[in-house]
Order: sequence, then structure tokens, then C-alpha cells
Amino acid sequence: QVQLVESGGGLVQPGGSLRLSCAASRSIFNIYAGGWYRQAPGKQRELVARITTGGSTNYADSVKGRFTISRNNDKNTVYLQMNILKPEDTAVYYCNAEPPQVFMPGYWGQGTQVTVSS
Repeated sequence: QVQLVESGGGLVQPGGSLRLSCAASRSIFNIYAGGWYRQAPGKQRELVARITTGGSTNYADSVKGRFTISRNNDKNTVYLQMNILKPEDTAVYYCNAEPPQVFMPGYWGQGTQVTVSS
């Protein structure tokens, strides 16, 4: 079993920045892809950003150019740097570890709240 613990959420004004961290309880991101999802009230959970074991990244169109996903395998951690935040970025952000094979388990963090408001 692997635990994912997110941190770094909070309240920020529009145009501000936050960095989210997702720390795994053991080495996993050298095997699993790492991803950040978000869920706003009344909306479905959506993919925000994803990074493969090879370092390839992809982003939701709504965050391209503003958010950057990265990882540090030595620290078993995936990060999401969020810049130029907008009120529509307000959501609970979840970390995900995506297995390389479908028969392997995936993992989710408990979520961290990000609120963008003046």
C-alpha cells in the first residue's frame, strides 16, 4: 500500500502563485506516472497535469502556460507549480499515481483545497 499526501493548498489572490506537493510513502514515481486532478463544487474531477516516468508532460488546455508539473524521485514527490491563478482554478486538488500496468493498483491522495479569491 502507498500513501500519497498533498500539501501546499490555501487561499490566494487572483494572479498569485502556489506550489502543491505530493509526497509518496515509498518510492513509486520512478515506476508510476504522476498526475494532478481537481474537482470544483458541482463538477466532475478533471485532469490538470500529468508527468510520465520518462518526463513527458501534458496539461489541460485551461492551465497551459500557467502550471508546471515536476517530480523528484529521490524525494518520492510530485509537484505542481501554479502561477497566474484565476478564480476558476478554485477546487480540491488531488494527487494520483497511475500504474504502468492495468492490473496494478493506482493511488490517490486525500486532496488539498485551493481557493483563488480577492
